Amino acid sequence: MADEGRGPAGDGPLHRESGTMTGPAPASVGVDPPGLSLDRLATYLGGRLPDADPVASWHAELLAGGRSNLTYRISQGAGSWVLRRPPLGHVMPKAHDMAREYRVLRGLERTAVPTARPYLLCEDRSVIGTPFLVMEHVDGVVLSSAADCAGLSAERAAAITDVLVRTLATLHDADLTGTGLETFGQPAGYLSRQTALWTAQWERTKVRDLPGFDRLGHWLAARTDAFADRAWALVHGDYRLDNLILAPDSARVRAVLDWEMATRGDPVCDVALLLVYWTEPGDTLRRQVPVALGVTDRPGFGDRAAVLRAYTAIRPVDRDHLDVCLALTCLKLAVIMESIYFRHLQGKHMGSDAADMAGAAAALVEMGLRVADGQGVAALGS
Repeated sequence: MADEGRGPAGDGPLHRESGTMTGPAPASVGVDPPGLSLDRLATYLGGRLPDADPVASWHAELLAGGRSNLTYRISQGAGSWVLRRPPLGHVMPKAHDMAREYRVLRGLERTAVPTARPYLLCEDRSVIGTPFLVMEHVDGVVLSSAADCAGLSAERAAAITDVLVRTLATLHDADLTGTGLETFGQPAGYLSRQTALWTAQWERTKVRDLPGFDRLGHWLAARTDAFADRAWALVHGDYRLDNLILAPDSARVRAVLDWEMATRGDPVCDVALLLVYWTEPGDTLRRQVPVALGVTDRPGFGDRAAVLRAYTAIRPVDRDHLDVCLALTCLKLAVIMESIYFRHLQGKHMGSDAADMAGAAAALVEMGLRVADGQGVAALGS
């Protein structure tokens, strides 16, 4: 996924690991999963990770098929960590920035936002062929499918919705002083730049023409400047229920995942994305976007209007502002889903639902146009 602007060169160096591989070779390694070379990885990691044994065997498994970055659990004896790397195949320019994700995780360690602890960033492509980061493995529950939610009571679903919204508000209220993120990104003109960025990315990644995409882009370009002076905050960029790790026995959030698109920008965009990804039993167009389908359909989760009310009770949102962010989110997600489908056509996508993305971009563009026509949040369930 693409990122929104880098901080200026004077932000100071990141803590990172790179350079030639050193240390003794491990005694043995497991079978290579797609996208990793365990022999070279094990040699590089030996002595660099806390509690890792430089000569013990390493194993790895793909945890997520990676609609965005690929995520692996790497283990050695009783120890385990998480490795993230860019996807295989087609990658949009400025996308899947490992240094960005690492920098955000390092900065958020000083805030109340729950995240996994980052351990190292490797930008030496000789190790696995691409930059990667290694972070803490956080145990817990991820609700990414209808099956994951099948046993939830209405009370637990309601508690999860509450903590989902409150955690987002905590992120948007985070004090970045002393985190290294004070100058992260370029919040001024965020909505206008996002519109231009994703419109350009569409031309690089589309596999078919969608006339409605241009109409939606023009509608946005004529309106984003009106909200240029709104208050900025740290923006996650992909905030949704399946990017949270929850405690198994409570609704407590142990970690928010997938920070590759984070920046300082317009926090209402995070609210808009959460609403677009939310599902309700009567949805039609949303059913053509095969991401987290049926996850929030169960009693207790509430509808999109209830989620919006919960957030605006903490941080008020103007209706016109939300409509622009909803339309922009639909445009952005149309590009992302098209990119996933592009990788599927290349035979490079690791997810099981990529073939179902064929109609996702068109459905999202239609949702965006209905928002532009004044239907607001109701357009997402039409």
